[in-house]
Amino acid sequence: MVTLQYDPALLEARSDPFPLYRRLREEDPVHWSKALDAWVLTRYDDVVAVLRDKRFSADRARARNRLAREAMATAEEHGQPAARANTMLSSDPPEHTRLRLLISRAFLPNAVEKLRPHINDIANELLDACDEPGRMDILLDYAYPLPTIVIAELMGVPAEDRAKFKRWSDDIVATLGGGYGRPELAERAAQSGGEISDYFREVIAARRREPKEDLVSVLVAAADQGDDLSEGQLLATCVVALIAGNETTRNLIGNGMLALMRNPEQLEKLWDDPSLVVSAVEELLRYAGPVQCTARVATEDLAIGDKAIKKGQVVFPMVAAANRDPAHFRDPEELDISRQNNHHVAFGSGIHSCLGQPLARLEAHIAFSTLARRIPDPRLANGALEWAPSFILRGLKSLPITFAA
Repeated sequence: MVTLQYDPALLEARSDPFPLYRRLREEDPVHWSKALDAWVLTRYDDVVAVLRDKRFSADRARARNRLAREAMATAEEHGQPAARANTMLSSDPPEHTRLRLLISRAFLPNAVEKLRPHINDIANELLDACDEPGRMDILLDYAYPLPTIVIAELMGVPAEDRAKFKRWSDDIVATLGGGYGRPELAERAAQSGGEISDYFREVIAARRREPKEDLVSVLVAAADQGDDLSEGQLLATCVVALIAGNETTRNLIGNGMLALMRNPEQLEKLWDDPSLVVSAVEELLRYAGPVQCTARVATEDLAIGDKAIKKGQVVFPMVAAANRDPAHFRDPEELDISRQNNHHVAFGSGIHSCLGQPLARLEAHIAFSTLARRIPDPRLANGALEWAPSFILRGLKSLPITFAA
């Protein structure tokens, strides 16, 4: 009889979920979580299979899950655009295919590579701006502004508004998957959802008056030229692009630096040879990636292993657990920045694999190689680490370090 239970409200589900993932994978890999009112999958093969299976939908409106319905109702009540409008993240083909094609050209590898010199400049300018010799906050001074400036410029919104972007993004991400008994988080998310929607309504109106060479103008043109993109989808896509474009890379840099400082031999290896940054980033994505899971809805009755999944039930494929499955990774609990054939699923799998992964990789390559060149002997500063409340996107609120000035 299984007594183990996965509850995202528990601190360890955010601060260090990996021992729990390991136990679930060993004792109950297709696990019914009472707290989530959903299935939790922790084996690599099950996670990949669900992410590639057409019988599992990304459309949350198809869920019979109580928490999903409550989250949507709260968002809709406060005027959040993503409450009902389908985006790339919450739609299935052919809708998903059409929406993805609309913005894919901005994130093609060739287009992203052209940004390399500019991202290099941004990284160095952020380090130049750190005004306390030998001390900095990796997250607040570096990991947050770097991807935020880049995605803001791609979208054509002022990077100077990044303090507002951070507050809106933090509030909304805190309730991804549901509020889980914390109404104050839901209220803040609803408030910020309304504010960011109002912000993009103004941006969209401005682009209709005067189009520019940016992503918002591309989306506005698609909507206005009869591409069947609703006003709600246009707004929701802008919101999702801005948040996804900074949250994941920010937390990859923060989580990655924490992992390296807790494994000093690996940090020294990378700092001595920054050319290892490509394999290092792939390993940090596997070992400490920000995305813990995604969600799918069963569209028919089916089975996973020996468990019966009912139509309308929500399934959480835990990609972070899959990335430490010993059936697919040798010594999976060890950080090895030279690891080869690293087939992690940090960016998902199948048709919903992360569209922005070329940009995220480039930003991470530049972020870590620049730190390796310019921040000698980084160490954790004194003080307890505080993790953000989301169990879907795992990240720190701050990461103060000291280094040899």
